[in-house]
Amino acid sequence: MREMKISLGPIHYYWSKENVEQFYRSVEHWPVDIVYLGETVCAKRRALRNADWLDIAARLAGAGKSVVISTLALLEANSDLLQLEKICANAHYMVEANDMSAVHLLAGRSPFVVGPHINCYNSETLSLLAGLGATRWVPPVELPATTIAMLQNTRPEAMETEVFAYGHLPLSFSARCFTARADNVGKDECEQRCIGDPEGRALFTQEHERLFTINGIQLQSGIPCNLFNEMVPMSAMGIDIVRISPQFTATELVVRAFHAVLNGDYTSPEKGMPAVFCNGYWYGEAGMKCLSAEDD
Repeated sequence: MREMKISLGPIHYYWSKENVEQFYRSVEHWPVDIVYLGETVCAKRRALRNADWLDIAARLAGAGKSVVISTLALLEANSDLLQLEKICANAHYMVEANDMSAVHLLAGRSPFVVGPHINCYNSETLSLLAGLGATRWVPPVELPATTIAMLQNTRPEAMETEVFAYGHLPLSFSARCFTARADNVGKDECEQRCIGDPEGRALFTQEHERLFTINGIQLQSGIPCNLFNEMVPMSAMGIDIVRISPQFTATELVVRAFHAVLNGDYTSPEKGMPAVFCNGYWYGEAGMKCLSAEDD
């Protein structure tokens, strides 16, 4: 198998400062190559300040990890823009741009990562972003393997490709807060109640099927995406990095399972993997489906 790296995406949920710091102290010892830090969902989540994130970044860098600072996917106020400007102006760490205002601030200034929330669906857009300074891109989670493979054949030189390989899929964002709405309070009176849902809140259909996960202003897939069994074709396709999205529990088990396969241990049990998962987007089908290559 072609050598691929493992990245740990930004935490999508609202955790306490103590839980975040404890999580990343553990990450220092995990077999991950790249770690994304920062708030990507809601600017009202302020358990950690910029200085706290930079302290965590310094410890991870000292442990040999490549650190990237991620930006918000949805900016709603001037204060959000001011915070974004500070992140993009940092002189120490690469930035993951999750909206075009971040791309604008980073263009021509320093290399950056195109996050999964930027609509990049064709080679022309990928070339444009590369011309602005992007050196890595994360395809939108709904892109099928066939499209990613096509873009791999035409991607700009030195552009890395990172695939979202595990975790609840980030599907959409809203100016309204789903969590506050579920509790029948206004967004401005939410009191950051999403801190009580460290892995989001399940949303079920009338048939009791888990359809979505609500996470503040973000809507995620009901069950996690898992491309564990697709790493061999990803390697053949020339994918450089597989991304694992942090969960409140069992993230280390998932990381070590992926690491084992990347190191040639194909007999390793899928310890820590969910019994129910989805991968439909990878096969060009409805995202909530669970398929295999034999189903094509």
